[in-house]
Amino acid sequence: MNFWNEIYSHFSPIAFNMFGFDIHWYSLAYVSSLLIAFFLAKYFIAKMPRFKNIESSIVDSYFIWVEIGILLGARFGYLFIYTNSAMFYITHPWEAFNPYIDGKFVGIAGMSFHGAVFGFLIASFIFFYVKKANIFGLLDLVALSVPLAYVFGRIGNFLNKELYGRIIDIESLKSIGIYVDGALRYPSQLIEAFLEGIVVFVVVYIASKKIKTEGSLIVVYAFSYSIARFIAEYFREADSQMGYYFLNLSMGQILCFVMMGVALLLLYVVNKREKTNIKNKD
Repeated sequence: MNFWNEIYSHFSPIAFNMFGFDIHWYSLAYVSSLLIAFFLAKYFIAKMPRFKNIESSIVDSYFIWVEIGILLGARFGYLFIYTNSAMFYITHPWEAFNPYIDGKFVGIAGMSFHGAVFGFLIASFIFFYVKKANIFGLLDLVALSVPLAYVFGRIGNFLNKELYGRIIDIESLKSIGIYVDGALRYPSQLIEAFLEGIVVFVVVYIASKKIKTEGSLIVVYAFSYSIARFIAEYFREADSQMGYYFLNLSMGQILCFVMMGVALLLLYVVNKREKTNIKNKD
């Protein structure tokens, strides 16, 4: 065993203590990801001509709306999809963010990416309806701003010792494994950070240079993320309470197909809108 294999024995998931509360690295990573997404959006507005019609003040307001949607969607998505307590949280929704169990502060654990996407879309459509903002331009801005920020979320999972990988059964790959629960496992969180964050960003960024149609980038993001997540799930241990389903697929992989379906619907809407715009110009 080398230092990397036993890295979890060398540090604590708790970054520091403040006023009697443990502050986890995961919390810091999550907050960092939100802030990075925001500042990247500001940067792309200033630097990319395709976003020249989006006002900075609109982004400020939109950020608040979608962050609320993301947090609610991520939390309730996890509770509804990955636990057996959906009915309890439907009737006691305030308990979803209760950081105490039996009077002891334990923090809030459990967030679903696909739940976050659902919450983001709901918040976005409400925002667009209320503010009459440019829906497709803002969604494209999100597609560019989120992937690199998402890297920090996955690093947070790694530091929190959660969502760990499947057991490595290939001898030559055991040197990259992390010792968890008595076995060397793939560092799946870091694999996801690379595939779902860095690779997806590169794909969307290249698309932003090649495709000018408004709304196209969010479609590219949805497709590329779904593919990246589907691949990454083969390195990640399925949630113990969920297991595997048809064709040995995990719940995460099944939800990737749902996300692709949403992407296809968005693609239809974007193409129809573009044809209408071209027709009106003629």
